[in-house]
Amino acid sequence: MNIGIDKIGFATANYVLKLADLAEARNIAPEKLSKGLLVKEFSVAPVTEDIVTMGASAAAAILTEEDKNEIYMVIVASESGIDQSKASAVFVHGLLRIQPFARSFEMKEACYSATAALDYAKLHVEKRPSSKVLVIASDIAKYGIETPGEPTQGAGAVAMLITNNPRILIFNEDNVAQTRDIMDFWRPNYSTTPFVNGLYSTQQYLDSLETTWIEYQKRNQVSLKNFAAVCFHLPYPKLALKGLKKIMDKSLPIEQQEQLQANFEQSILYSQKVGNIYTGSLFLGLLSLLENSSTLKTGDRIALFSYGSGAVSEIFSGQLVAGFKQQLQTNHLEILNNRTLLSIPDYEKLFFEEANLDKNGSASFTNYENQDFALAEIVEHQRRYIKVEK
Repeated sequence: MNIGIDKIGFATANYVLKLADLAEARNIAPEKLSKGLLVKEFSVAPVTEDIVTMGASAAAAILTEEDKNEIYMVIVASESGIDQSKASAVFVHGLLRIQPFARSFEMKEACYSATAALDYAKLHVEKRPSSKVLVIASDIAKYGIETPGEPTQGAGAVAMLITNNPRILIFNEDNVAQTRDIMDFWRPNYSTTPFVNGLYSTQQYLDSLETTWIEYQKRNQVSLKNFAAVCFHLPYPKLALKGLKKIMDKSLPIEQQEQLQANFEQSILYSQKVGNIYTGSLFLGLLSLLENSSTLKTGDRIALFSYGSGAVSEIFSGQLVAGFKQQLQTNHLEILNNRTLLSIPDYEKLFFEEANLDKNGSASFTNYENQDFALAEIVEHQRRYIKVEK
């Protein structure tokens, strides 16, 4: 049975900050960000936008009414949870009006959990081949003002419809995962922003990649020559570039090395403009590759490296299906180029904006007309979402 990605969609916040402006405001040499991170700008989410609204927007862009009637599971992978009890997937299920007899829940393990969600989705479809599973990776990466992590912020969601006989990518049965109990990046319940051991996290990312890649090749009897492209988790693209260099096989023909490098560059285009979206970063890279590469063809095998601090990593692969280009919704560069550009004062205002609850735990919000879905109000501590009429 062939199971994989039948549709893939993306949504991000409508506000953007250029890293050149941030560098000037923070007295940082611009090339330290542009070359040191390979990031040009990042999305900024207002208080009315969160993992629910972006996740619903990403899914709404790809789902038909027929899909909604055939979805039997909704999984949201995120480390930006909006409730310690109620899953964001339940809110998304309601906003999208998916048929009621569906299982909806949330998964967490830093930036890795969307990969686990795909594996769970695959198991479900194996048992019920006529059903579909909606997997959403949605996150807001937010660090403190004037902290080292500030240039690696971002916001966005990737939605993937997992089915039998998919029309974009078939998952291969070749997953290899690794777990390490480490503290490279974490966020306790009492903190609104994470704690990061930056150098240690970089080392763990690269070492997890190398050791998992060695085990993956051994178990599956493959090497880099079997792949047309490699997609990486993208906390920032420069780290993934280091990863590509670490696993690059110098014995490959120069033409294939150049193709792998070229496809890598296509895979980071969206992340360079959106920033870090945690659970969705790997799959935003996949979407960017699919929509922008001119060399990919039917049957090409793509390797994917997933990493979530704490830490869990996994390498798996998929093969492209005939006609996959026709299943892609759009080239998202035009959409990204039309976001509202923020000044530094406006960015900092949005950064610190929070729900101002009254004594009853209620608040209402405005200025969400340019969103597809919005957090419109909180009533006695209950979040109320709406589909924005346009």
